[in-house]
Amino acid sequence: MNVKSYLNRIGIEKTDTAADLESLKMLQRQHLLTVPFENLDIHWKRPIALDGKRFYDKIIGEKRGGFCYELNGLFYELLAEIGFQSKIISAKVSKGDGEIGAEYDHLAVLTRIEDEEYLVDVGFGSFTAEPLKFVLNVEQKDDNGVFLIRKFNEIHFEVVKKDGDDWRCEYIFTSRERDLIEFAEMCQFHQTSPESHFTRGKVCSLLMPDGRKTLTDDKFIETKNGQKKEIAVNSGEQFDQILASDFCIKPNFNR
Repeated sequence: MNVKSYLNRIGIEKTDTAADLESLKMLQRQHLLTVPFENLDIHWKRPIALDGKRFYDKIIGEKRGGFCYELNGLFYELLAEIGFQSKIISAKVSKGDGEIGAEYDHLAVLTRIEDEEYLVDVGFGSFTAEPLKFVLNVEQKDDNGVFLIRKFNEIHFEVVKKDGDDWRCEYIFTSRERDLIEFAEMCQFHQTSPESHFTRGKVCSLLMPDGRKTLTDDKFIETKNGQKKEIAVNSGEQFDQILASDFCIKPNFNR
C-alpha cells in the first residue's frame, strides 16, 4: 500500500500521521467526506472479491467508493500501516423491523489507543462521522446524531442512534477478531441474492461538511444544514450525469 497516495485520496497532505485519537478522528471524517459508499459494481456486473489489492486499486487508483467489506477492509489496512492497533469485527445489521441480519452481514473495525477501544466505521452510509468510544451506556454526540453502545445479549453489543425520544438499532457486534476471508459468503450473498438490498437498486452516498448527498436509481437527495432537497432521476443518462458531476465517478461499464 502506498500510504501517501491513500492519504492524498482522502484529502490529507501530511505523511507523518500519528497513531493517536486526534488522527483517528481526522482519518475517519476525511474518508467519509471523500470516499462514497456505493454498490455500483454489483449493478455493473463487476464481481467484488475480498482482496486488499483490489480494494486499493478501486478506491485509490480508480477514485471509486465501495461497500462495507471494501471500505472498512481497506481502511483497516491503512490504520495498520500508520501504526494503529486494530482488528476487523463482524456485525449483524438491523433490518428496521425488529429483525437482525446474519453474521458477517457487516464489517467494522475496533481500534485500541492506549487503554481505550473505539468503534471505527467508514462503510455504513449515514453513520457516525467520527469513531465511537467503546464504552457502555454513555450517550456520545456526533455531527450525525447521538449514539450509544449497550449490551444486547451475553455475546453481542448494540449500537443505537437517538430517534426522537427512542433509540433505533443500527447493528449489533462482538469484539471477537475476524479474518477478511470469513466475510466471503456474505459478500457473495450481497452481490447476488435477490434478498439483499444491494441487488435491488443502485446507491451512491457521500458525507458533506454540512450534510449528505445520496443518489439512487430514481432520486437525488441533498441535505444541507438540515434542509432537504430532492429531485427525480428519470433516466440512466441523468443518473450517470449526477454520478459524474457530484461524485466524480464516470460510468464506463455496461448497465
